[in-house]
Amino acid sequence: MKHRDFGSSGLRVSELIFGAGAVGGILIDPDDDTKRAALRKALDGGVNWIDTAASYGQGRSEQNLGWLLKEIDETPYLSTKFSVDPEAGDIPGQIEQHMEESLTRLQRDSVDLFQLHDRVSTERGWFQGSLSVEDVLGAGGVADGLDRLREQGLTRLIGFTATGETPALHEVVRSRRFDSAQVYYNLLNPSAGRPVPAGWATHDYGNLIATCADNGVAVMNIRVLAAGVIATDVRHGREMPVGPGADVAADERRTAMVVEALGEEYGARAQFAVRYALCNPGVSGVLVGFAELEHIDLALGAVEMGPLPEEAMDRLDRLISTDFGRL
Repeated sequence: MKHRDFGSSGLRVSELIFGAGAVGGILIDPDDDTKRAALRKALDGGVNWIDTAASYGQGRSEQNLGWLLKEIDETPYLSTKFSVDPEAGDIPGQIEQHMEESLTRLQRDSVDLFQLHDRVSTERGWFQGSLSVEDVLGAGGVADGLDRLREQGLTRLIGFTATGETPALHEVVRSRRFDSAQVYYNLLNPSAGRPVPAGWATHDYGNLIATCADNGVAVMNIRVLAAGVIATDVRHGREMPVGPGADVAADERRTAMVVEALGEEYGARAQFAVRYALCNPGVSGVLVGFAELEHIDLALGAVEMGPLPEEAMDRLDRLISTDFGRL
């Protein structure tokens, strides 16, 4: 397992991050022995970071990690996430309450990283209840509330989920109030990691990873498999979009073109998706969720194979430069 700098935090994170979310659900749905085996397999493979959230499985992901981590000798880094209601007021108070509830479920005194889970936009409510930049950076906002928790020793680092309106996301990163960002970046929409052509059909994140690198903000690459669309043709019903313009049918069409372009030369579909993300030096770690134990083996194998070679990247660039043949 290779490791990368986690922004300017001084931490080194495994290139593969264990996503304990609901899309894969391996720490939520299966029997306890499977949960144990999944965690063991990842740790034995060198994974040193686990990411969860209060909302995953309505708290069950955190609860399960609480007892699972007590059974092992290792102490991997652990991050979790929260959401707030700006209309309810007292954002710092809400955050403190969420932290207390998460620590109770996790059976811990602190976490390594506590992250805002809400989308961010210039004005509140731009997309599905997003917070405004003022809600995040203004006096008495999210950043102030997180700073207060860090001062209490309840979290080492603070972060946010970088989904929402592009100018707002860049503004939050440039504020340098946050140590990390969870960034949407994959083969189907790589706009967070490279320029895309004018007229790009889906949401353009404006090379956000470069902005993170310029400001010492760590990047946890989320949705590298596009909620599973890249990895498999089997649908589980949880392929929910995280931004405007996202469409499962369109993602399926793009995936088919990627598979045709790459063939079987660069591993399974999930593997070349992870290898693509690893090509970007601004990515601190690729966060992957798992549904089955063999999926962990695939992800570990992708990391071992390393970033895609230049020839494969050239093939993909020909697709991206035309928005998958649309332009």
